[in-house]
Amino acid sequence: MPDVRLAGVTRRYGDVVAVDDVDLEVGRGEFFTMLGPSGSGKTTTLRMIAGFDVPDAGTVEIAGEDVTHLPAYDRTVNTVFQDYALFPHMSVAENVEYGLRVAKVEKAERAKRGKEALEMIRLGDLGGRKPAELSGGQRQRVALARAIVNKPRVLLLDEPLGALDLKLREQMQVELKSIQGEVGITFIYVTHDQEEALTMSDRIAVFNDGQIEQIGTPDEIYERPTNPFVAGFVGTSNVIERDGRSFTVRPEKVRLVEGDGADGLQTERGTVADVAYAGPMTRFHIELEKGGRLQAVRQNIDSSPGDDLERKGQEITVGWLPEHTVAVSAEHEEGPDEGPRAESPN
Repeated sequence: MPDVRLAGVTRRYGDVVAVDDVDLEVGRGEFFTMLGPSGSGKTTTLRMIAGFDVPDAGTVEIAGEDVTHLPAYDRTVNTVFQDYALFPHMSVAENVEYGLRVAKVEKAERAKRGKEALEMIRLGDLGGRKPAELSGGQRQRVALARAIVNKPRVLLLDEPLGALDLKLREQMQVELKSIQGEVGITFIYVTHDQEEALTMSDRIAVFNDGQIEQIGTPDEIYERPTNPFVAGFVGTSNVIERDGRSFTVRPEKVRLVEGDGADGLQTERGTVADVAYAGPMTRFHIELEKGGRLQAVRQNIDSSPGDDLERKGQEITVGWLPEHTVAVSAEHEEGPDEGPRAESPN
């Protein structure tokens, strides 16, 4: 039995369709990510799972129970937000124990479980501090400890790392995944950051215009996108039209063919339109003779950046293994009179 099941869930705001007939299942103990651009419906979907919003159609189940019309406080879920939502007048330990106090857990048990939660997030010695005395990353850990201390069935995380700088965000990605593995709680994570989703998730649902375009493991989503939207949104992908068909190939799969190195490759001729040096790699933007433009990426292992930059304007052959091409179908078609898609609610 999945921990979360959505069946035909739809949410409208006036004439705007924020979530459109979404079906979704999240298994027990999964780290499941809902990925998509702003306005794609991912946050609205999370809010309906949490109980902060009610669908206009469809059902929401948690552990097999229909909770569609249950209030948030009656669901076995907790939510972690980007702004942490910590009580500034309480100590770190008091913040973490707050949910247990509301549940009337005895003081000694609250202290024990609160300390265990703080030790799990590696802040066991900071229980006496106030939130204002902590860094952004530490406050995020405290919010996480408060959410998991009462052992919810499902933990919902709404862009929780969005306010952190890049280096700390990358560190927290690793720690979140590690903590999720330790506690065994099902995590449903919302983000617009493709790299974050690929790094942390067991499975990913890619949202667009209120619908799910594709669900799969990170490697399935990245290596085998099912349509042009997924190919273009998750990482960088070259979408090439030939003979009325579309296929994609990732930039890192594209080789700059030198001499007789084209054996076994599908090749195209083109002109180097631009070269961008990016430290460990160089990106080549190539205008193809048969039409279209693609990007190739080469690691800067032996090559000289200066030599690469001089290739701008040169004719070039590029190639890739046939198995690295993925045929993609057209994006989903609009249904009849479904109304405008969501622009504002996430």
